[in-house]
Amino acid sequence: MEEGWFGDDYLILFAGSELRAACKRYAISDWLLGYEVVGLKGWDDLIVRDAGFRTYSIPAVPLDLRYLEPFALPEHGTVLENDHRFTGKIKWHVQPLAFGGAVADENTTWVDHPTHGELVGYWNKLYHSIKPQVFTP
Repeated sequence: MEEGWFGDDYLILFAGSELRAACKRYAISDWLLGYEVVGLKGWDDLIVRDAGFRTYSIPAVPLDLRYLEPFALPEHGTVLENDHRFTGKIKWHVQPLAFGGAVADENTTWVDHPTHGELVGYWNKLYHSIKPQVFTP
């Protein structure tokens, strides 16, 4: 895993040997069939890639193809700017933004990777269970 600042974005990029575990942790095949998780962007978004190795960012909640945005990974060999304050931590909105949560200190906590995967799974299950009633455009 490599993490650090790339411009204005804090990135966490999984090594090849970590991809399978990351995909399982985020249950990516439940929500984005044909994609794999390759990292996190700015804590709120996952970085995913399709079978053609094109990369995208998508909110961790909701994992919905409507929100897929092209995202260019740093070029191979680019060194991310290390920031020890955030190493091994992921910022999490206690009530996700998609569920009305605010971008505020009182709605923010820091979690480890396994906990992040559990939270992403919980909120996406909830989102997809109520999506037809609440989130239809």
